[in-house]
Amino acid sequence: MDTQQGYLAGKMLIAAPSMGDPRFAQTLLYMCAHDEHHAMGIIINQPMHILRFPMLLKQLDIDTENNSPPDMPVLSGGPVDPERGFVLHSLEYDKPDETIRVTDNIGLSASKEVLQAMASSDPPKQCLLALGLSSWGAGQIEFELEQNAWLVCEADDDLLFDQDFASKWSRAMFKIGVDPDRLSDTTGHA
Repeated sequence: MDTQQGYLAGKMLIAAPSMGDPRFAQTLLYMCAHDEHHAMGIIINQPMHILRFPMLLKQLDIDTENNSPPDMPVLSGGPVDPERGFVLHSLEYDKPDETIRVTDNIGLSASKEVLQAMASSDPPKQCLLALGLSSWGAGQIEFELEQNAWLVCEADDDLLFDQDFASKWSRAMFKIGVDPDRLSDTTGHA
């Protein structure tokens, strides 16, 4: 399923140090969709320490074809639909009626089938699973960008898929030339 994409689709949003919403403090989001009506992304640096992929498969009673599924974390993708799973993945897994192509290399799927593929002997080469997502209505993300709540950076596979979650936010800041240790989380007045 293809969608009309705006300029933020396939980019990353870095929460500014002055982010006023504690749910997004020091988060890094991968933007999956953006157009004049809405925007949607997945937080990619907040693992749920109590839930791992094998546990989720067991809870959902998903058959793993006698394979041991990878022991990967489940991420907290955002405050919207926190009980629903979303998988960002490379496009070896690409189902036309299910997969939203975010870029030429990355897709988003939200089905039992993608979870089965992740647990199979032939999973997507790169993937991450999140419960929940982040979404904005018409003009809302643009307003937040104007208010300097978010910084934008180009996505890369290391930032997106590696599991060094604790450093993703600062690595994204360095990627755009900002040393987070030199920033204040308050603004001054002249």
